[in-house]
Amino acid sequence: MFINNMGDEEGAASKLFNTKVLLGLVAGAGFSYGLYKLIFSGGNHGKKREDAARNISMQPGSLLERVSGLPLVHEKSDLTVNGSTTDELLSKSPNSLEPHHLEMLFSLLQTNPDPSARIQVLVTLGNSAAFSVNQDYIRKMGGLQIIGNLLSDPAFDVRVQALNVLNNLSMNATNQEQLKVYVRQVLGIIETSHLNSDLQLAGLRMLTNMSVTNNYQYMMKSSITLFLSLLVVGNVILQIQVLKILVNLSANPDMVEDILRSPAPVSLVLLFDSCTNTEVLLRVLTFVGNLKDWTTSTNVTEILKHNKDSLYSVLYGDSSELHQKLPLLLSHPDGEVKSQVAKIMT
Repeated sequence: MFINNMGDEEGAASKLFNTKVLLGLVAGAGFSYGLYKLIFSGGNHGKKREDAARNISMQPGSLLERVSGLPLVHEKSDLTVNGSTTDELLSKSPNSLEPHHLEMLFSLLQTNPDPSARIQVLVTLGNSAAFSVNQDYIRKMGGLQIIGNLLSDPAFDVRVQALNVLNNLSMNATNQEQLKVYVRQVLGIIETSHLNSDLQLAGLRMLTNMSVTNNYQYMMKSSITLFLSLLVVGNVILQIQVLKILVNLSANPDMVEDILRSPAPVSLVLLFDSCTNTEVLLRVLTFVGNLKDWTTSTNVTEILKHNKDSLYSVLYGDSSELHQKLPLLLSHPDGEVKSQVAKIMT
């Protein structure tokens, strides 16, 4: 079962630093990473799947209050769709939304030029999609493509809310089959977004849902280094969301070799420390615990050992600091951490 997660921050060109630029510095006093060539230096709780979590707050009596919990960005009472005002439409309770109401919302979404109005509609659609029946209605009326097209909207907050809607809609297995066409675009958004931004986090949440089953994980193979990079430089919230994806991927035996072959920052081992946020540390240990169960030929292992940039070398190479760091975690105050470490070391 999924737990759902639920601006223009893009200023002048001189202030734009996308993730590729930010990934530039983890040495000495700073962190530096270059997306695919970041900090390379020289050179589980058992297996489990994670899902995304989103907190959604509203104007008394409105649909947004009852469905989404997010505040109205802009209120318009003069917008009409098929004779109904926006206020009338938004005053309906979530469980009374019928297909023609959703059609009216999509009409508003496509015809209203005001970004704040589109954001308001997206918030409503996203939270109505928490109801499985609406997930099906939205797909059948072509809503997935309409919302997917907004991933390229010039308004930052519109893109964020579009991803939030797709996140909820991706809880539906049938929807995922259609939403897979957006996986690579979402990966691009994550890569080029400001580090720790709402847009980057929203993209990661959607991919968490898409990675719960093995069906679409192959589409994320080329972005494993991106995930590992963000894990090193992101804040705690971002780290947790990245780790949900990595834990899902590592639970699939067919993905493990690709994960271990991927270039990884040497500084990744710094996370195996008692100073690391406990939730982050537990998920990192779960990730590594999943990888530990991987078996392959001696030939492949030797190749990975000699690839100094690979995750395999960073974690298990002869010069890896992980060999010294893991035993120290056996004295961690959290019992679950100690248990995970003991499993990895045995």
